[in-house]
Amino acid sequence: MSMSDPIADMLTRVRNALRNRSKVVDCLNSKVCRGIADVLLDEGYIEGYDVIDDGRQGLIKVRLKYGPRGEQLIHKIKRESKPGCRVYRKVDDIPRPLQGLGIAVVSTSRGVFSDRRCREERVGGELLCTVE
Repeated sequence: MSMSDPIADMLTRVRNALRNRSKVVDCLNSKVCRGIADVLLDEGYIEGYDVIDDGRQGLIKVRLKYGPRGEQLIHKIKRESKPGCRVYRKVDDIPRPLQGLGIAVVSTSRGVFSDRRCREERVGGELLCTVE
């Protein structure tokens, strides 16, 4: 069965794993999903990830990160741009979730960036998701 939205699938798997207090979650491998994992790693929301080749599409094994007392670092992760309604933002219109404490993940012509890096490089693009 073909999947119409692999990004939403990845975010839902992460959301469900956080709810279950899992340490590791497997997501389907794609260039955009690896970019999202890179942004989450750079911003400190996950401990790391490994790309596993299974002979087909591959998997991304994401190691989730929790606070010192076991609290979740990701409270809310929301898909913004969907296949039926794409959301594009100029660099000045990219949102600041939680007044800068959260991040927005943006797919640009130069790769997948966080909202901070988009402002540094002065580039806009498709608003994939927000993490709070």
